[in-house]
Amino acid sequence: MKGALVGPDGEPLHEERRPTERGRGPGAVVDSVLEFAAALRERGMRDHGEPAAAAGVAVPGVVDDAAGVAVYSANIGWRDVPMRALLAERLGGVPVALGHDLRCGGLAEGRLGAGRGQDRFLFLALGTGIAAAIGIDGRIEAGAHGYAGEIGHIVVRPGGRGCPCGQNGCLETESSASAVARDWAEASGDPEATAAGCAHAVAEGDPRALAVWRNAVDTLAAGLVTGLTLLDPRVIVIGGGLAEAGETLFGPLRTAVAERVTFQKLPLIVPAALGDAAGCLGAGLLAWDRLSMEVTA
Repeated sequence: MKGALVGPDGEPLHEERRPTERGRGPGAVVDSVLEFAAALRERGMRDHGEPAAAAGVAVPGVVDDAAGVAVYSANIGWRDVPMRALLAERLGGVPVALGHDLRCGGLAEGRLGAGRGQDRFLFLALGTGIAAAIGIDGRIEAGAHGYAGEIGHIVVRPGGRGCPCGQNGCLETESSASAVARDWAEASGDPEATAAGCAHAVAEGDPRALAVWRNAVDTLAAGLVTGLTLLDPRVIVIGGGLAEAGETLFGPLRTAVAERVTFQKLPLIVPAALGDAAGCLGAGLLAWDRLSMEVTA
């Protein structure tokens, strides 16, 4: 877990990390979140002479932002956790905001990072899976049911590999960091192969790695063109582990997208600026937004 005290302009005043205690079960993770938030509150009182005015928390999985409920997370194992109410009680009744971790990351990139100043942008995280946040006028679109941005489940290879979502050939089965690692392990014969290792082999000119990388880039470009056709963003911001490959990814990806667009306006495609702190900073921005709503209500 990443935690921070965040000022009104999004500047981090204090940052720290703690283990989730996931191995002890979902209840232990909830307890860890509450304890971490309480410790940050105490830190604020000690360092700044007053407690935090509001709190924000970003969690993975399915999130009901409006109700303040962490609905489901496959990684953690929790279901229907009333996180906002639990945090408000633990923190003495301060306003609390709950958000999806990817959308919080997109919010931070939109206000503080690579999407700053853009009225429409798309933020993608290329990690174990692939998901996106849709940025419009300084906010992130959650959708009617909280599923907006699930670009990883656009089918880019009909009849391709099976996806846990039930479809075949989804974008994240072809272009995520885990997909690249899987394909590179098969191509290299090394069961311990990683996406970072594949990127390094690409830079060295290994033809096996180049074939794996080309498939990942081509399918990612197909998914991005679908996204930009629907959303017409000015900028596409890409973060996550695979983006750490730098121009090994961005150079061919920009070319592949440019080759596929016809009538669409080609957006800028840029790396994320905030790294793995984006979700945490986004949670802080959510907290300030929540406080603003409470003040004006």
